[in-house]
Formats: sequence, structure tokens, C-alpha cells
Amino acid sequence: MATPHKHILITGTSSGIGKATMEAALEAGYHVFAGDRSVEANEAAGENDSLTRLHLDITNDDDIAAAVEAISAHVGDAGLDGLANVAGIGIPGPLETMPVDSLRASFAVDVFGQIALTQPLLPLIRKAKGRIIFIGSIGDRVTIPFMGALTAAKSAIASLNDTLRQELAPWGIEVILVEPGFIKTGANETSKAMIDKVGENFTPEQAALYGETFKEFTAAGYKTQEAGSPPEGVAEVILEALTTKHPKAHYLTGSKAHLMAAVGKLPAKVQDAGKRKMFDLPGKGEKEE
Repeated sequence: MATPHKHILITGTSSGIGKATMEAALEAGYHVFAGDRSVEANEAAGENDSLTRLHLDITNDDDIAAAVEAISAHVGDAGLDGLANVAGIGIPGPLETMPVDSLRASFAVDVFGQIALTQPLLPLIRKAKGRIIFIGSIGDRVTIPFMGALTAAKSAIASLNDTLRQELAPWGIEVILVEPGFIKTGANETSKAMIDKVGENFTPEQAALYGETFKEFTAAGYKTQEAGSPPEGVAEVILEALTTKHPKAHYLTGSKAHLMAAVGKLPAKVQDAGKRKMFDLPGKGEKEE
């Protein structure tokens, strides 16, 4: 059942950047496939001329297969004009204390899930000569203490984005990385609660090593995030990347994105000192064993 609309799949549409991108794409005249794991199966069946909701957990192979089948049946030979890989997670904590399963979970969503969804959609994207958007982070240019799981995963997806951009160029498929800075998504209080829980779950030994420092980091980071840009600004950049004749390979957007990118070009020791000051962390050598 092909329609006259252009078609785009957006993941993570229940809140934040994903929701803002869905709304911007609908306003721009796209038919949006809105994928989110929080969508119930019966709700996912609902469809109108502009919006199809899909239950989609990008770490679940069955969800991916069902989404690809539904999209293919709808778009037919017209293909898929855009894929915005927005769904993601941010797992905080010191790497010394972080369960390895938490690190795996970060990569499962922010790396493996993104590619697992993109691969089976490529035949449809190729038909439409569509575009693929990955959401990186300023953290793929400059690491942030206690956010190693996120910055490592975002660095990996940035590299995979650039690889796909080169590999898919012969078919005229643009692959674009959007790198937000600090964004006030509306879920910041939930994120803070998750970070607080990490601190609360420290063993006595871990608390002695990191408790106060992690608490200070949380307070400084939350303040910075609350002062961040609205997700609608990122959505505008995503729509620009999807529609402009000659898109950039990478788009920096949001609060402090360009500043942090500049910091990422400084010598490592200068970066470290600046980040210690920014996040109110102890200086080098200040703690005893």
C-alpha cells in the first residue's frame, strides 16, 4: 500500500529527540514509521495517512524483522526515504565499578542495535536513494569522566557511520552523523535518578573511592544538562540533513557542542585539567590510596 508521502523510520519516538523528530517529520509531510519499545503491540497496529506506530526494540531480532516487514509492505517499490537512528541509552558510572554487562548493554543499543536495524532496511533505502542518520554525541569527540560507556559506544557508532558513508556512496545513499551537545530532553530527572542509583549501589569500598567524586560530578552534570538546548533544535538539524541537497557528513548541534568539539582538539593533559574544573573533580594526585 504505497502512499504519495515520502517515508521515514524514526526510532526512540516516545520522548526527547526521537519524539521531536517525529513531530518535525510529520509537519514536513513525511509518512513516519515511529518505532519505540514502549509502544504496545495493539497500539502499534494503528495507522493513518501520516503515521504508523511500531513496537520496536532495536536489540530484539523479532521486533526488527516485524518492523522491516511492515515498512516493506507499506512503501512497496517506492522504498524508504530516510532512517533516523535516534534510540539510545546512557549508562553512567566509573569504569572500575561498572558491571561488564552494563557496558555490553550500552553497546547493544547504541552500536549493535543501530546496525542490526539498518542492515535489513538497506534494500528499501537503496530503492529510494534514501538517507541514513545516526545520532552520535559530542562524547564521540571528547570523553567525559564517568560516562565512558556512552562515549565509547558513540565513538564506535561514529566510526561505523563514516564507514557506511563511504561504502554506500556508489548508490547515492547519504549517511550522516548528528552530534548533539547538552540537550534538555525532558527526561533529565529520570537520568539523574539513574545516576543517583549508581552511587547508592556502590559497595563501601567503591564508595570510599568514588562516592563523593561521583556525587559532585552528578550535580555538575545535571546542572549543565538542565541548561541544555531543547530537543526540537536537534530535530531541525535531522530534517535539514534529510532534505538539503548537499548534506554535511557531520552536524554539531546543541548547547556547548562546538565548544566541546574545540576542547577535543586540545592536548590530552589540557583537556583533562579543563574537564576536572568543569565537573568539579579532584585534581591529579589529590587522592590517597
